[in-house]
Amino acid sequence: MNGRTCLCLAGCLGFLAVFFGAFGAHGLKDTKFLTDKYADLPPKIVAGYAIPASYKYAQDFETGVEYHLVHVLAMLATGLLLLHQPSRCLSVAAWCFFGGIVLFSGALYVLVIGGPRWLGIPWGMVAPIGGILQLIGWLALTSGAFRLKDVA
Repeated sequence: MNGRTCLCLAGCLGFLAVFFGAFGAHGLKDTKFLTDKYADLPPKIVAGYAIPASYKYAQDFETGVEYHLVHVLAMLATGLLLLHQPSRCLSVAAWCFFGGIVLFSGALYVLVIGGPRWLGIPWGMVAPIGGILQLIGWLALTSGAFRLKDVA
């Protein structure tokens, strides 16, 4: 991925992060959507405590938005570095951040809104693939930054 593409994708993904954040705050938390959708599910056990499934899924959505925003910023920084000094490591980082956002945050969004097995896909199993891509992106960014040449 080149710097211009990375920055354009970061801009589009940043827009979507704010959109999903607002949707989560006002379309999910301020309505009875989650309470009604997950009313039949038993409480979820988190850190040894039983909490309503609707609350757990609201937190999952919020986690998706947080990781989405953080990795948009990582893409922004990577894009700026790619404009300055293109490299394979930085390009890999950009693609991994992009794929990580789509698979991690996207899976959490679908999991919460559509349900754990919407379209027959276990969305809770897709998110870790995105998380691994995000981790690889950070390693690739570190490697690419380490290899940058000083410009005098």
